[in-house]
Amino acid sequence: MNFFKLIKKDTQTDARRGLLTTAHGAVQSPFFMPVATTGTVKTMSGVDLRAMQSQIVLSNAYHLYLRPGLDIMEHAGGLHQFMNWDLPILTDSGGYQAFSLPKFRKITDEGVKFRSHIDGSMHFFTPEKVMDIQNVLGSDLVMPLDECSAYPCDHKKAIRGLKRTTQWAKRSKEHFHQTGMHSKGQRLFGIVQGATFEDLRRRSAEELLQIDFDGYAIGGVSVGETVQEMFEALNWVIPYLPVDKPRYFMGIGLPDQMVRAVGLGIDMFDCSVPTRYGRHGSAFTNRGKLNIRNSEFTKDLRPLDENCGCEVCKNYTRCYIRHLLNMNEITGVRLMSYHNLHFYIKLMERIRTAIEEDNYAQFQKEFLTNYASL
Repeated sequence: MNFFKLIKKDTQTDARRGLLTTAHGAVQSPFFMPVATTGTVKTMSGVDLRAMQSQIVLSNAYHLYLRPGLDIMEHAGGLHQFMNWDLPILTDSGGYQAFSLPKFRKITDEGVKFRSHIDGSMHFFTPEKVMDIQNVLGSDLVMPLDECSAYPCDHKKAIRGLKRTTQWAKRSKEHFHQTGMHSKGQRLFGIVQGATFEDLRRRSAEELLQIDFDGYAIGGVSVGETVQEMFEALNWVIPYLPVDKPRYFMGIGLPDQMVRAVGLGIDMFDCSVPTRYGRHGSAFTNRGKLNIRNSEFTKDLRPLDENCGCEVCKNYTRCYIRHLLNMNEITGVRLMSYHNLHFYIKLMERIRTAIEEDNYAQFQKEFLTNYASL
C-alpha cells in the first residue's frame, strides 16, 4: 500500500492532486486540517466536522501529554477513541509549544527541558519520548521533535538549530521503527528548518532526504517573518523535495496564502485561523474577510457569504450573528467558527477540482482577484 499517490499535476503551475492512504482512511490532497489542539476544534463537535466533510484533523502531543495525560489516553485506547473520531489525525510533536516558553525551558542536544504552562511541573522531551507519546495517541501522521528557530535569528543560531533538528530526526526515525509505529500504520514526517537562510534551508532538506521520511514539512515559518520571507523559504525548499512524497506547509492558513502555496506544489495545511479569527468576529468570504462586529452590519439581513452553502449561511443573518458576538454569546462564536471552517474545507475542494480540470492557473488568478475585492 503506497502511503502517497500522485494523481495529477497541473500543466501550467506546480499544483498537485494526490491521495494519502492511512490506517483510518484516505485523504484527498491538497487538504486543510482543522486544529483540534487538545482533542477538539474549539466549539465544534466531530459531528460538525463530518457534516462539513473535514477529512482529517490536527492535534498536539504536548497539550495532550500534559492534559488529560498519557494514562487516560492509554485507558481510552488512543486519541481516535478518546475523541470519537474515526478519520485520520495528524499530531504535532509539541516542540513549537515547548520552544515558545523561553523563560521556562532549556534546550540541549539530548532534548528540551521545560516547565508546564499549566502547573509549573518539570518535563523533559527527547526525540524518543515524543515518538512514545504519539505511539500512545495512535495518530496516523506523526511529527518529530525539531528545533524551531526564533525570528529574527542569526546564521550561527540557525545552524545550531538545523544540526539539532537533523540529529533529532535520525533518532526519531530509529525509535519510530524500533517501537513498531510504522508497522502499525503510522507515518513519520521530516521537518525542514533553516530560518530565513537559503543555504540552510537547502542543507536541511538534503539532510532529511538522506534519512528518508514518509513525508516532508516546511517548519519554522509563520513565526514573525514577513509573508515574502515565508514564501522565499518555500521556494528554496520545494525543488529539493521528492515528487512522490506529501509536502506540508506547517501553520500556514490564510486563504490567499494557501492558494498561492498550492500553486507552488504544497499538499497539506493547518492553522487555527478559521476558529481564532471567527472568535474575534472575522468571517472569511470569497471576496475577502469581513469584520462582522462593525456597525455597518447592524441591520444587514444577508448571510455571511452569499455564495456559501453552509448551514450558518442558510439559516442566519449578519446582523443576528453580530448581535450574538457583541452580547458575548457562545453561539455567535460557534456559528462564526463553523462558517469559517466550512469555507476553508470547500476552498480546498474547489482547489482539487481546478487541478483535476487542469485549470489551476486561472482558478488562482480569479480567486486572488476576487478575494482582494472587499
